[in-house]
This record gives sequence, structure tokens and C-alpha cells, in this order.
Amino acid sequence: MATNIGIMDAAYFVGRSEILSWINSTLQLNLSKVEEACSGAVHCQLLDAAHPGIVPMHKVNFDAKSEYEMIQNYKVLQDVFNKLKITKHIEVSKLVKGRPLDNLEFMQWMKRYCDSVDFGLQYNYNPLERREVCKGGRETSKKSANSQASTKGSTAQRPHSSHNARRNEVSNANPTNQAAKVARAAPSAGNPAPVYEEKITELKLSIDSLEKERDFYFAKLRDIEILCQTPEIEHSPIVAAIQKILYATDDNGMAVVEAQAMISVGRKK
Repeated sequence: MATNIGIMDAAYFVGRSEILSWINSTLQLNLSKVEEACSGAVHCQLLDAAHPGIVPMHKVNFDAKSEYEMIQNYKVLQDVFNKLKITKHIEVSKLVKGRPLDNLEFMQWMKRYCDSVDFGLQYNYNPLERREVCKGGRETSKKSANSQASTKGSTAQRPHSSHNARRNEVSNANPTNQAAKVARAAPSAGNPAPVYEEKITELKLSIDSLEKERDFYFAKLRDIEILCQTPEIEHSPIVAAIQKILYATDDNGMAVVEAQAMISVGRKK
């Protein structure tokens, strides 16, 4: 069972779409963004699904709007963490701000944890029934159901009459009409289409993830550098070889060769 997992664990490379699909299918919700779960109520119910009955769902508030109300949800979550002896630190102050990356990372951890337990599947977990006792739970379920119904309705194709079909054929044959359609379809510069905004968000998350990975490896290198400065070993051949690689400015692979030669010479002495 995973409680603390490293930053380079595969869990932190699970995409936003997969996380949303997992949340929505598990809890019968209709979230469109991971940060919509920033109130902590979703996390509480995910843990309730993983360990049925352990979360006091009557204390969970799905209608939490203010940071104070959200914090109460995270207190419930922390109490359950304590019961389960989960040592994962909850960055409440960051999560309640609704920042995409912080919420994505914590939800990635939640999925990794839930995947590592039975996840209550053998208990025939009923998310709607469990949410009934929560403040705002019934409204959340109704809202999700209505949203799903409207989505299905919008994607359903309506049959066209032969009269409409002929009218469309005439309209399509008119170059003026075609130009007007193109003009209407093109997003204005001042109001980019939602798809562009989504792509921008994904790119920002990707950049944040890459920067975090960079900082992770830089910290490791810094730790090695500090270790090499320990008085008891700083003059040893192996440390000199390591420093040769650390401080190399060329990327031609010669630093490794020279470091290996330094170790060989040190052994012969």
C-alpha cells in the first residue's frame, strides 16, 4: 500500500484527463477540471470508496465555498489519514487556492493510493447514496446528473427533413454564405476559443512538471556535492572523480573517461 511515493513515481505522470475520468466514473460526478475538487469533499469520498464506512460522510461539505469551509473538509480527511496511519502531508493552504498543478499532484497521489488498495469494489460502493448525508451532496449529484444529460442531448443528432436538406444544399452552394460561416467560426483575437485555453493550461502544467523534475535532479546533485565536501573523504580519488563529472563543462563524455582513469590511478597508489 502506497502512502509516501517519490516525486519520480509513475503516479505523477498520470494525465489530467485520466484523473478526471477516474474521479467521475468512481463517484458519478461530472468534473471538467481537477481543481474543481479543491474543497476536499471529493478526496474524502474517494477515501470513503477505498475504505467504505471509515469516513464520517455527514461531516463532509460538498457545498464548501470559503476557505474556512474547505479546511473543515481537509480536517476530516486528515483524521482519516491518521486512522489509516497514512503519513502523506496534505498541503491544505495550497489546495484550497484551487491552483491546477497543486490539485493535480495531490489527486495523482490519491489515485495511486486508491489503486493500491481494493478500493471498495467488492462492497458495491454507491457514491450517490453515500453523498446523500453530506451537506450539498444531494445537490451535487443532481447537478452532475443534469450536466451529463445535457451533454448527451447536445451530442445527439437531430433528423433533418428533406426540405431542410434542400435548403442547406442551396445555402452551401452560396460562396457568400460560406464566407460568413468561416467568419463566425473563427475565434476573435480578444476572446480565444475554449480549446485554446485548455491547450494553454495543459502546456503550463507540462512546464510546471518539467521544472519540478529539473529541480528534483538539481537537488540530488547538490546533495552529492555537499557529501563530497565531507572532510573525511573530500581528498579521496573516488570523490575527485565524482567532482570531475559534476563540474565538467563539456558534454562529450570525456569527463567520465577521465574520472575512471583517476580512480584507476588511485587504486594503483
